[in-house]
Amino acid sequence: MTMLSRRTVLAALAGLSSVAVPSASAQPQTAKLLLVHGRGQANLDPQKLKAAWIETLTLGAQALGMHIPENLDVEFPYYGDELQRFVDQANLPLTGEIKAHGGSGQDDDFLAFQSDVAQSIREQTGITDTQVLDEYGNNARPKGPLNWEWVQAILAAIDKHGGGMSQSAIEQFTRDVYLYTRYPAVRSTIDAIVRRALTANKTVVVGHSLGSVVAYSVLHDAGQGINVPLFVTVGSPLGIRAIRDQLAPISYPSGVKDWFNAFDTRDVVALFPLDEQSFPVNPPIRNFPGVRNHTDNRHGIAGYLDNREVARTILMGVGS
Repeated sequence: MTMLSRRTVLAALAGLSSVAVPSASAQPQTAKLLLVHGRGQANLDPQKLKAAWIETLTLGAQALGMHIPENLDVEFPYYGDELQRFVDQANLPLTGEIKAHGGSGQDDDFLAFQSDVAQSIREQTGITDTQVLDEYGNNARPKGPLNWEWVQAILAAIDKHGGGMSQSAIEQFTRDVYLYTRYPAVRSTIDAIVRRALTANKTVVVGHSLGSVVAYSVLHDAGQGINVPLFVTVGSPLGIRAIRDQLAPISYPSGVKDWFNAFDTRDVVALFPLDEQSFPVNPPIRNFPGVRNHTDNRHGIAGYLDNREVARTILMGVGS
């Protein structure tokens, strides 16, 4: 064996000393997960709601042979009680309640908004004029957005032929979205609750239903001061014209690197993909219409988070 010269050995040792040893901080870090719930969550335990979301996501992960990272930091900003407080204060009558009060108490602006949402859902679900007229009956009043009986007929037709969501549920949904998008105090209060959970740390954001509208508003207004590698919307109504127009001018949140939108084509709240027609932003949003939501109304969060593609996208986003 040839003996190495002293100079060669010293040179080799010097080369080894120049190689950087990876530190713990240099390793890929798991992103935080921020979950933004939808409407109808008043008087519920936030910790139990959060646990239910994680449990459902775990089912999706297990179906893929994946797992949620240990010690994943999960934030669940809860605004359910605050939203209900605003609902109680506004006391907006739903069309069914107007009927119960003999036609009194109508709010024209809300009724027009509700009519616009209902008409969009009606067109997208293929409900015919005949089906609506069957619900309207022999009413002699002119058909139109400010005729609560006509709006009620559209909603009743959606209930009967649209599949999934009841007339009452659609009315409550449109009321809550209306309050959030039209009342600055409602929007600023709810946004502040979610915004407090969003820091400069790398964070994957998931928004469901009204929560997707809230999450978009917060991310849009946050600008460059956030680090969101992935924004996931499920069951999102952002593509409905009446809702989208209340957020104008729309644009891609500058602190978001990737936006993935998943929906069930039978979910009446999320019938519109967030594409160049319904939500034109640049870069375009990735749409996934392949969810088959197993909940009764085809809109529940449990039927979205356990979907394999949704779970895979979230887990890859947080670094699983």
